[in-house]
Amino acid sequence: MARFYSNENFPLPVADELRNLGHDVLTIQQTGHSGQSLPDEAVLAFAQAEECILLTLNRRHFVRLHQHSTEHAGIVACTLDIDFKALAKRIHEAIEAEKDMRGKLLRINRPSTA
Repeated sequence: MARFYSNENFPLPVADELRNLGHDVLTIQQTGHSGQSLPDEAVLAFAQAEECILLTLNRRHFVRLHQHSTEHAGIVACTLDIDFKALAKRIHEAIEAEKDMRGKLLRINRPSTA
């Protein structure tokens, strides 16, 4: 199972559901860094230092950071889905399909409702 670090905008119910699926999830709230307006670079550096895959809804900024450097444990950039269990399941399935997340970016999108 994966080791994750969720940034401040990531829904806590999704983190909880990922834990239910067997993953280790550290939240920014647990580290005492929430509410500090940390730069995205610092958030990613912390995740890297902890050897955690970063979970975020802040896709634009973290995709840009990934494009500048792949020196990270992995980034999972999601679109918001208020069906938290479904979002956690999509993350779980995507992570399970990867052998190694180091230096990779996964985009997890909300399914279309067409």
